[in-house]
Amino acid sequence: MVVIAYDEKVTLDNIHDILKNDIKVKVAAVDIDGVLRGKLMHKEKFLQVVISGFGLCSVIFGWDIQDKLYTTDVEFGGEDCHYFDLVATIDLTSFRRIPWEENIPFFLVHLTHPNTNLPLYCCPRVFLQSAVDTCEKDLNCTAYSGVEYEFFCFKENAESLEYKGFANPTPLTIGKFGYSLLRPSQNQDFYYRAFDWLHDFKVDLESWHTETGPGVFEAAIKYTDAKEAGDRACLFKTSMKQIALRHGFLACFMAKPYQDLSGCSGHIHFSLVDNKTGKNLFYPFDQSQQVSSVHPNVSKTLVYFLAGVLHGLPSILAILAPTVNSYKRLVANFYAPVSVSWGIDNRLGAVRVIVPPTTSPNGTRLEMRVPGADINPHLAIGAVLKCGIWGIKTNQTLPCGSWEEIKEGKGKEGQPLARTLQEAVTDMDHKSSIARQVLGNEFVDHFVKTRKHEWGLWQNAVTDYELKRYMELV
Repeated sequence: MVVIAYDEKVTLDNIHDILKNDIKVKVAAVDIDGVLRGKLMHKEKFLQVVISGFGLCSVIFGWDIQDKLYTTDVEFGGEDCHYFDLVATIDLTSFRRIPWEENIPFFLVHLTHPNTNLPLYCCPRVFLQSAVDTCEKDLNCTAYSGVEYEFFCFKENAESLEYKGFANPTPLTIGKFGYSLLRPSQNQDFYYRAFDWLHDFKVDLESWHTETGPGVFEAAIKYTDAKEAGDRACLFKTSMKQIALRHGFLACFMAKPYQDLSGCSGHIHFSLVDNKTGKNLFYPFDQSQQVSSVHPNVSKTLVYFLAGVLHGLPSILAILAPTVNSYKRLVANFYAPVSVSWGIDNRLGAVRVIVPPTTSPNGTRLEMRVPGADINPHLAIGAVLKCGIWGIKTNQTLPCGSWEEIKEGKGKEGQPLARTLQEAVTDMDHKSSIARQVLGNEFVDHFVKTRKHEWGLWQNAVTDYELKRYMELV
């Protein structure tokens, strides 16, 4: 087994030495749904393309999560498309080894359009990188982020679910027992190995525990710079699925697998750190100049960022809730937000503002509580950052009062969030949407077409609800 230092950096100068005991390498791109699409390469082939890049078929942006070609006219599909190659460039900073696969080396790639020689407009890693770069260039700060996933585990696999018609899956454990120290002991090898393997894979968990529900866990991925946070959150889902399968069950990241239980969230935390001082820009260290009127521990920068996010939220909702199932989670009385809203350390709103004394000044941050576990984390982190940056650069004002103010009758309520993917896509697609202003038309046009395809499939589907309700009696 090959073992390297956890923090060893890979460069073009040492890549041959790093891989001297290997014969194969795994590489992967991230598709629009946040799914890893990749291949196994011979080491010699990998080293030949590590500088120049290699061709990767553009069909990965021309089909959906089940490899069905889009029914909408995306650039990478349709009758006239010849499915040309994209240029995949190895990201050496993404190097890690997969401990549950005999420590095989693994790299992520950036994608470039071969006709324009520009970063691919719909590549999720490119999308997030552009937000990070804007923070650095325009605000002279570094964006930090961390994702928390809830997910159900079932005593199933792909074959058993198919046999059951994806109905009545058997949960890993029974009953509701959040923060239990007893339930994990029923699957202790999995519980500890997952934590340790993810550490070795450079996807460290700050913590994880059972949530309230049958076989459900919550995992908080270690807080880090936003680019790395996106990679870790993306890799976490595939990693957890693989680790679960090695232990004989299935990890599910649907937003709402049970109608009568709370869904699975994908909450995201955000802060900005000044590159000169190393201080958190969301906290008013200089009380005379930086403190906002919102709260004595909230900076003006945080308010501008929050305002941008809240103004943009309706038009980026299709990114934060990207599937038909996402909107089954966003319903009242199930611990999920249903409107443009915010509050100080309040878990009922779309955004929770976390300030001292429940955290340190440098721990001051926002928690975006709208996303479910079905997000593409690169897109979700990037979209929120882009809206927040826009809010700072344009000095946006809050569109609504806090939960506390509204409860006291002093604040304006925010608008309701879309109830379906179709409504959310319409908001994003509008010619004057904030999404178009901050994300760019090229990306929005492509993403909207993928979601219209998703909605079209749902509209044509005959569901078990319809069969149960109408087959006999109508």
